[in-house]
Amino acid sequence: MIGFRQACSLALGATLLLGAADPKPLVFAPWINGTAAQEPETQVQAIDGDTYVIRQSVKTNFEAPFLYLIFGRERALLLDTGAGGLQVRPTVDRLIADWRAKHGGRPIRLVVAHSHGHGDHHAGDDEFRARPETDVVGLKPAEVAAFFHFADWPRDVARFDLGGRMLDVLATPGHQPAHIMVYDARTRLLFSGDMLYPGRLYVPLNHFDDFRASAARLAVFAKTHPIRALLGAHIEMTTTPGKDYGMEAPAHPDEHPLPLAPSAIEQLRAAVAKAGPVPVVDRHADFIVYPVPARPND
Repeated sequence: MIGFRQACSLALGATLLLGAADPKPLVFAPWINGTAAQEPETQVQAIDGDTYVIRQSVKTNFEAPFLYLIFGRERALLLDTGAGGLQVRPTVDRLIADWRAKHGGRPIRLVVAHSHGHGDHHAGDDEFRARPETDVVGLKPAEVAAFFHFADWPRDVARFDLGGRMLDVLATPGHQPAHIMVYDARTRLLFSGDMLYPGRLYVPLNHFDDFRASAARLAVFAKTHPIRALLGAHIEMTTTPGKDYGMEAPAHPDEHPLPLAPSAIEQLRAAVAKAGPVPVVDRHADFIVYPVPARPND
């Protein structure tokens, strides 16, 4: 559950950006976190009738990623397919079937995309390749840019219409070359992948300049787009400010809330802007900038 500090922060951020249109802070029920003897392989929570969050159990893979399913009238976007160790398609198919039943059996095409190309975000892709009415987006920057029709990757912002629901797709390479974020104006949510979430923000040293440039572009975007909260792909922080779990932790007791306040965007921009020529680990209350050795083939 979101604590008082996080709830107030989210509410304040929304007020600053939205004024009188301030929505309620985004609060989820407790997530499966590996502390119980048994837990389901996935957990689903609805943000609204067209927007769903799927959490993969840490018992199936220590990454315990979050996946997002966003419906428009004609298409649904699935952002990421999990880290493996389970079958994720049955959960997705059930959500789609339920959505269609509530909309008179309306046909809908599924687009399977990825926050980025690391294996813990596309391990379930093969489950969807033979699925009817489904597109699986490639993992390389050129494939992502071509599918979403970027005119100038990574400097411009692409628009992707789900049918009455337009999404903004931001190219944010750095953590990984094909990294994107997705902004939904309807809910004012920014799906921020592995670039900004409550955890260790891994940045290969050979891509740190790209990460810094992406953070700067993201900050510019946020100035003209009201953001209720950021929803990332993992949780690696505890409720204690600045304290993370150990690497590959098998359980996440006292887990930090999933949503980050929009103020985290400027905090990240400032942190990487001031990083020296040899960046070092930079710990903040809600995230840690975590340089790692160069990954020349990533």
